[in-house]
Amino acid sequence: MTNAHFKKRQARNRFRIGSHGVRPRLSVFRSGKHIYAQLIDDGQQRTIAAASTGEAVKTDGLKKTYNVAAAAAVGKLIANRAIEEGVKRVVFDRGGYLYHGRVKALADAARAAGLEF
Repeated sequence: MTNAHFKKRQARNRFRIGSHGVRPRLSVFRSGKHIYAQLIDDGQQRTIAAASTGEAVKTDGLKKTYNVAAAAAVGKLIANRAIEEGVKRVVFDRGGYLYHGRVKALADAARAAGLEF
């Protein structure tokens, strides 16, 4: 997969979800070692909440940051922070990543913790 293909898929996904300030966007970034989630208000162009495996490992005592369990911990953490900020409904922005593995685990854990998307 080239970077151009990834960017094209990412743009297509963002166009389709089209939050445009209606609901905050739960954006996911996945690297080789970590996974990051941000809750972004596109209307005001600000980040409402953020979570990553770096902090999830410290709070949950996980040993690895690059597996499905760590991604689920990030999903739970971002959902708790969103609810503290008064946000219950979001749109899920998977970026250019396939909805599979760590991205799916993060989404499922966020739903289980109370976010609606």
